Amino acid sequence: MPGTDLEASLGVVARELHDLRFVPELPARGVQAGMIGRSLTVLDGLSADLQPAAWRLTDAPGVDLRRARSLLAQDLDLVEEQWNDHRGLLKQQVAGPLTLAATVELPRGERVLSDHGARRDLAESLAIGIGEHVAGLRRRVPGAEIVVQVDEPMLPAVLSAQVPTASGFGKYRTVHPPEADALLRRVVDAIAGAGARPVVHCCAADVPVALLAGAGFAAIAFDVGVVSPGDPWAEAFEAGTDLWPGVLPTLEPTGEKAVRERLDAFMGRLGFDVQQHAERLVVTPTCGLAGSDDEWSRRGLALLARMAADLSA
Repeated sequence: MPGTDLEASLGVVARELHDLRFVPELPARGVQAGMIGRSLTVLDGLSADLQPAAWRLTDAPGVDLRRARSLLAQDLDLVEEQWNDHRGLLKQQVAGPLTLAATVELPRGERVLSDHGARRDLAESLAIGIGEHVAGLRRRVPGAEIVVQVDEPMLPAVLSAQVPTASGFGKYRTVHPPEADALLRRVVDAIAGAGARPVVHCCAADVPVALLAGAGFAAIAFDVGVVSPGDPWAEAFEAGTDLWPGVLPTLEPTGEKAVRERLDAFMGRLGFDVQQHAERLVVTPTCGLAGSDDEWSRRGLALLARMAADLSA
């Protein structure tokens, strides 16, 4: 969400969304509140510090990680204060193990992606931390059904060896699908084991649909404007993986008719009728609303809520 006022964002979410609330991320507050900084606070047994080039794993938490942890704790205190009596879905976002590996550095300066053992340790730390985080959310909002969205925007680049090395002159070797599956599955199992629903979000054009469905995610969130609907999407949907189509532009205000047309066109190319499968669809923004303004973020969420209600009628 845009802006720096979490209380205001919680108010917007509560007013506009009834079936699925989410804990907002407000990256305008600084790197400590961004996707990577926020996710590092969840890790169990690993610490980090912010370096000029990127976040780096360290023996002890640096001042920026301590600030990130403090900020998240304050945010969750406010969520508990305002939403303690919420009955329904509550979503929390966290960066996935492959995206973290591609963006976070080892102590020597290379990305975690460069080291097989480090990738495994990071995924294990994330999995344990997510389980503890879900338990904390449940204590704060006991009536909520928790959904954990695992953000993996870097996954396609990791799989295709397109992540630059620290020098910029080379690319890290690919992480092959069996290893990627094992890392993702460890996180999925931790989420499900904590009693939450695991959902994955990837806003790239080449979403590895079969890999994500095979790893056990209950749903895949994506940008309908960049993916190519085809057999992998249809097969995953038929096999039971729900779809969260990103149909709402993040920056350009548009009307409900245009948004509905995007949804109908995508599902139509897969061979599925939207109305008949409405209970397995969640309409979303294409890739978050942090870059929008307060007015469009509010109107956009309201538009999606109306659209979802119409589909369910």
